[in-house]
Amino acid sequence: MTMKNRYAKRSKISEAKFRQLLRYFTEDFDSTQTSKLTSISRRTISDIYKKLRLRIYELTLFEEKFSGEVEIDESYFGPRRIRSKRGRGAKGKIPVVGLLKRNGKVYTSVIKNCERETLIPIIKGKILKESTIYTDGWTSYDSLVLNGYKHYRIFHSKNEFARGRNHVNGIESFWSYTKRRIAKFNGVPKDKFILHLKESEWRFNHRYDNIYKVLIKELRQNPL
Repeated sequence: MTMKNRYAKRSKISEAKFRQLLRYFTEDFDSTQTSKLTSISRRTISDIYKKLRLRIYELTLFEEKFSGEVEIDESYFGPRRIRSKRGRGAKGKIPVVGLLKRNGKVYTSVIKNCERETLIPIIKGKILKESTIYTDGWTSYDSLVLNGYKHYRIFHSKNEFARGRNHVNGIESFWSYTKRRIAKFNGVPKDKFILHLKESEWRFNHRYDNIYKVLIKELRQNPL
């Protein structure tokens, strides 16, 4: 008989058990750990975790545009670098661009490459004109001023990392946080990478919130 669970439709898990599972999810436990702690099968946990990550992905699609001071940087996720295969375009890695409003939220997007034709439309779609943008010296950012932005650069190639407010330390810290999170899962399949990336974005954007309460409120209004 199907138990009534206002957080998940047609669930065979009780509300109390589901809330317990949700707490472990918000504490960033993987499905194996959660299965041991709840006595729910790992397969069931994995299915629910996937649904939660899909819901989080959907929630990230409705974030507002950025203004003010924004840092932009790209990063690469995947296997360890092969020697001599460094820099943008490293073989076998997934390229991602990140935009961070200082003292605010982050936005990420998986991209096909780091060329101007790929990056500029994302920037224009997410950052309001007349905002101040900080980047490294990558040439794909050359036209930002022409597109209506104030633009400052830090040149890592010249061993520059910060000159006053001119730096990209915030977005680089987010990359470090995300890579540490994903490393805990001992490798994420490419087809699931976007869900883990956007989950990291969502967790970061709610870093000052009780994310268990945030998810409970969302699932009461829109059950899985």
